[in-house]
Amino acid sequence: MTHDQSEALVVGVDFGTLSGRAVVVRVSDGAELGSAVHEYQHAVLTDALPDGTPLGPDWALQVPGDYVEVLRTAVPAAIAAAGVDPSRVIGIGTDFTACTMVPTLADGTPLSELDTFVDRPHAYVKLWRHHAAQPQADRINQLAAERDEWWLPRYGGFISSEWEFAKGLQMLEEDAEVYAATEHWVEAADWIVWQLTGSYVRNVCSAGYKGIRQDGRYPDPEFLAALNPDFAGFISKIDQPTGELGARAGTLSARAAGWTGLPAGIAVAVGNVDAHVTAAAGQALDPGQMVAIMGTSTCHVMNGAELREVPGMCGVVHGGIVPGLWGYEAGQSGVGDIFAHFVRRHVPPEYVDAARAAGISVHEHLTRLAARQRIGEHGLVALDWHSGNRSVLVDHELSGLLVGETLATRPEDIYRALIEATAFGTRTIIETFAEAGVPVTELVVSGGLVRNQLLMQIYSDVTRLPLARIVSDQGPALGSAIHAAVAAGAYPDIRAAAARMGGVERGVYQPDEAAAARYDELYHEYRELHDHFGRGGNTVMRRLRRIQRRALGEAERGTTTTDELVTR
Repeated sequence: MTHDQSEALVVGVDFGTLSGRAVVVRVSDGAELGSAVHEYQHAVLTDALPDGTPLGPDWALQVPGDYVEVLRTAVPAAIAAAGVDPSRVIGIGTDFTACTMVPTLADGTPLSELDTFVDRPHAYVKLWRHHAAQPQADRINQLAAERDEWWLPRYGGFISSEWEFAKGLQMLEEDAEVYAATEHWVEAADWIVWQLTGSYVRNVCSAGYKGIRQDGRYPDPEFLAALNPDFAGFISKIDQPTGELGARAGTLSARAAGWTGLPAGIAVAVGNVDAHVTAAAGQALDPGQMVAIMGTSTCHVMNGAELREVPGMCGVVHGGIVPGLWGYEAGQSGVGDIFAHFVRRHVPPEYVDAARAAGISVHEHLTRLAARQRIGEHGLVALDWHSGNRSVLVDHELSGLLVGETLATRPEDIYRALIEATAFGTRTIIETFAEAGVPVTELVVSGGLVRNQLLMQIYSDVTRLPLARIVSDQGPALGSAIHAAVAAGAYPDIRAAAARMGGVERGVYQPDEAAAARYDELYHEYRELHDHFGRGGNTVMRRLRRIQRRALGEAERGTTTTDELVTR
């Protein structure tokens, strides 16, 4: 530490998919003294806006006011839970899901808060898992490949429908009025810092991974105009002075001090992405250490000393995780979401009753049953694409697949096959990195799924890697607090702060070679299906999406349904 801060505290706030979590952390040793969670009132809008305006397939929106309520409620509650004097807090740091985009006026007012646009879907926040911009992403990728755009290889050859450009192009082409009114197209990670400080600073992480900003510049206007002439000026909506990770974006405004109960004038760290900020919490900042933040989705991040182009990765950005190194990102669009969907939609009542009788969750009940099986006993293999594929195929038109189901298949069989499929997806990412000259030597895990011991052992066996576990149950929030300590001047850099405030348990899970060998056989079948359905061998998944959209369009126009035909 640069000076005596033995009593100093920082606050980290992690904005997730469904809630925001605040944690109060002691600067001297990273001790977490108190925390609180605030659930978003509107959660995720997938079917309709708050006023009932319907949404199409693959939409995922949020209400920006829900984020401010996290500052109003979770931060004061965390301070109260810690039982500390808020005057001891010297800084606050935040992280966000990405790419989550807020269309705003010049002063940062979200368009969805204007009466003019309250019933316009494109005026709302587009959550990271908004995948309705896949047609725009397809065009971006096709044109970039045809023009041999220099920046495309740094994103593994694909731009995702989740990112800034595809979502912005969709807005333009589906609601030009909202697009014209959007003076700033803001990453939520930067928008929340804007609300805290009153100034708009763009973080280098989001700008690089989600905004196609490489070597200090964005794609050329000529490229954008070739996509759509009215898209030529898009950069003006996203370009903004950038701040390095761990730097100070500004100080806490009087308005935000009133929301949070924290002292006005304390340091506010430059915004960050939930996955990338977690590397500091796990002291996983060296090359070879891949951090997997496992929740509704999984994001994989790691540092490298050299620039390599990894096919299908989400991007490589200099300083994208820690200044001075190349930060790599990959990910899986659905992991915990897949398990939750299966439990919510496909588990019979007798399993729910059995779990209730045992005093455990349905997830725990299925895990116990699945753990009794020998590897391959269920006779199944699945593809983990229920929310599309982020890496290494970068295609959100893909969908889930289960092969091998019979009349004897039980819910625990499918549950285990889905766990294995997500592990196979992670292995595919790791192998792709290794083949590109970026070897992974350790997997450092964080997030809600790490509590599932069966899942963790399967991941270790499938990847043949030791698994380390981040000590904190709140890795992103702790990581944000670490960045706040650096922004406040308590430590000279992120690495020094992480060494004192982070924590990791190494080798918690070790691969079993006999199990790994048996998983190799299943993984071979997974890769056969992965390449067949994901690399053009059979485009049935995309064709089914087109048929679905046509049917949904007919429903919106009031075309006769099958049910109506049956009742005639």
